[in-house]
Amino acid sequence: MPKFIQSRLDGRYNLQAALGNSGWLIADKVLRMGVGLIVGVWIARYLGPEQFGLWNYAIAFTALFSAFATLGLDGIVVRDIVKYPDRTNVLLGTAFVLKTFAGFIALFITMLAIYFVRSEPDIMWLVGIAAAGFIFQSINVIDFYFQAKVKSKYSVIPVAFSFIFISIVKIILLLNSAPLIAFAWAGFFEILLSGLFLLGAYYFNNLSIRLWRFDREIALELLRESWPLILSSIAIMIYMRIDQIMIGEILDNEAVGLFSAAVRVSELWYFVPIAIVNSTMPSIIELRYKNKALYFHKTLKLFKFLVIMAFLVAVVMSFVGEFLVKILFGSYYSLSASVLVIHTWAGVFVVLGVLSGSLLTIEGMQKFGFYRTLNGCVVNVVLNLLLIPKYGINGAAISTVISYAVAVFSVGIFKRCRKLFFMMLTSINPLLYVKSN
Repeated sequence: MPKFIQSRLDGRYNLQAALGNSGWLIADKVLRMGVGLIVGVWIARYLGPEQFGLWNYAIAFTALFSAFATLGLDGIVVRDIVKYPDRTNVLLGTAFVLKTFAGFIALFITMLAIYFVRSEPDIMWLVGIAAAGFIFQSINVIDFYFQAKVKSKYSVIPVAFSFIFISIVKIILLLNSAPLIAFAWAGFFEILLSGLFLLGAYYFNNLSIRLWRFDREIALELLRESWPLILSSIAIMIYMRIDQIMIGEILDNEAVGLFSAAVRVSELWYFVPIAIVNSTMPSIIELRYKNKALYFHKTLKLFKFLVIMAFLVAVVMSFVGEFLVKILFGSYYSLSASVLVIHTWAGVFVVLGVLSGSLLTIEGMQKFGFYRTLNGCVVNVVLNLLLIPKYGINGAAISTVISYAVAVFSVGIFKRCRKLFFMMLTSINPLLYVKSN
């Protein structure tokens, strides 16, 4: 590393840890981006827009119910492990039990819902296989521990191994002209393998799940804090995935495939802001309780950095989007290009939402996160009803960008969130200034 960079990092151990942690998370996502894009594009070409659209419809429908399985516990458990390290085993044990129980409930609700919406056998199977993964995602509470300790490499490595293995399996399926259902099963086994490998990493660090224990009082405490996040997650999934479902109902499966191909490329880089925010959260949480002025200063700088990154990505994608779609997906997906150019601008509001959502959790204001997401969700559904019949899949992309913006900035409605609102506004407009005290 160059000496001038080393001199800036010397003695700044929190920053070193955050950068190292971000490096592991970003390396994992770069691997997924590279391998996943190659395999994903190959699958999209192999299946064609209609079959690819059918699969994405099933995935989007299942995602609507994922909030019931996660229970919105992620950020809260990480925060509490940082604040109360002596409670680590009881926090992990309680979260594991809650998420396992919620996984079974989410599976039941998902299957019941798809039966009444579209009871065709193919859709039922695809949704059922995807939803079965909810049960095994509970073991991901191990990742909460590694996040809190800023040691994400111990969760990145095992999950990466399972991803590479299943990617090889998918390539074998492609070479043998496997049916669509086989790829759905591959996705399920990736979740299962990830959980098993995470367990191995936990034991490798001389830790044991035998020390985990369930505590009823802590369970109630977690649920009291997480219910706004559960509702918020439901609303997020609705307004992130409802486009594909509404396109499928208003148009057809082929249109879903064309839209999904564009969205897959547009959202490809979202792992970067998530990795950065997850890695910096432990140090930001500490600052919140030690130096509030510095806490606001650092978070504003992080907002500005993320927004600049999002603008650069959007500008580049606006110029190369059409060329990129043709190279990756071929002529069958040519109509996806215009969707990509529009949808890529949603990234600016996504990065604001990722960081502001974490800050709302730190401040104990999760309910405002739900309110703003609900606003975005309602706007997205209404705009989809108006724009999809008139402008097709481009209308869905326009709806997404507008609804993301509405969701992020609607926190300004609430007095307690005005500081956060002006921080976000300042980050996208360098002419504005917000005080940090």
